[in-house]
Parts: sequence; structure tokens; C-alpha cells
Amino acid sequence: MTTSSSARVFDERHVQLARAFFAALAAAMITFSGDHSAVLGLSVFSGFALATGLVFGLAMWLVFPAGRRTVPALLGAVSILAGLVASVGAWRTTSVFFGVVVAWALLTGLIELIGAIRDRKAGRTAGARDGVLIGILTLVLGAALLLPFQQYALDYSITGAGSFTLTGITIAVGLFGGYAAVVAVFLAIAGFSPRRTEPVPAVSSEEAAS
Repeated sequence: MTTSSSARVFDERHVQLARAFFAALAAAMITFSGDHSAVLGLSVFSGFALATGLVFGLAMWLVFPAGRRTVPALLGAVSILAGLVASVGAWRTTSVFFGVVVAWALLTGLIELIGAIRDRKAGRTAGARDGVLIGILTLVLGAALLLPFQQYALDYSITGAGSFTLTGITIAVGLFGGYAAVVAVFLAIAGFSPRRTEPVPAVSSEEAAS
């Protein structure tokens, strides 16, 4: 006998909270680090992407029914692949940071947005609105990192503190940290917010007998 989605131990709320936790962890690591280099950025992104990919991989079997596994499967695959590339120490350069994070943001943002729109059209509204917003935010991150500031460098000084240089990679890592913080807050709110239970399709007498 098939178990209905309402009887599942885990639901989309748990996926949102798990994603919020790892996004908050990434945001905290960047915020409280004075080193916003490509090495630090890719190290944090690698852990974030791999953990998020694992969440989607588990959600495929624990949360989503067979007909709704395509989107989490794609999101998990793209995130894990991006995380693995970012985890290679020899590749942690400014160019790789921009390339990997931009590609990940544009692909996952588009996948999540399209999947959420399809869910809304199908009447599955529980997490669709949240998916639309997260998809848009992720696309905005990718678009922002496409701006031509990879070679940007601004020298400035602070009286009593010394001279400093603001670089493009510093801005980019900060943007990713800000994105992670916003996503963490939004998903945490969405995960803890009460929601109406979606109606479960009636089971026919033949299905019940089987």
C-alpha cells in the first residue's frame, strides 16, 4: 500500500529549515572572516553547495513523491557538482570563483524558479511561492556577479588604521555572503510559518483493497 504525502515523517518544511541552516552557516563564516579572498569564498561555497546538494538528494526520497523528484534531483546534482569543483584547492582562484558561483546561481535559480511556477500551476502552493522568491534571488546573485568588476581594485586609507585595497573578489564574496544571509532568514521564516495542509486525493476502493 502506498503511503500518502501527508503521512510522511518529513515534508517541505524540513527541507526549507535544513537549507536555511546551511545558508546561515555560510553567511556567518563569511561575515566573521576578515579574509574575503577567492580561497575563503570557494571554501565556504564548497561546503554550502555540497550540504545543500545532500539536502536535495535526501529530500528526493524522504519528502517528494515519485512524480516530483526531477527538480530536487537537478538542484542536488548541480549543487554537488559545483561544490566538488570549488573544493579543489588548486582551482581556488578569482576566475574559478566567478565561473563556478555564476554558473551555479544561474542554473539552480532557473531550475528552482521554473519548478516553483509549475507547482503553482498544478495547485501545489505550499512551497511554490518560496521557491519563486529563492529562484529569483539566486538568479539576481548570478546576474550581479556577471558585472565587470572581476579586475576591480580601489585603494583607500583610513586615518589611524592604514591603507587598504577593495578588490572585485572581496565584493563578490561579500555578495555571496549577503545572499546566503537573506536566503537563510527567508527560508527559516518560511519553514516555521504555519501553513494550510493541502488536500490529499481520495483513495478509490480498488486502491484501498490493494
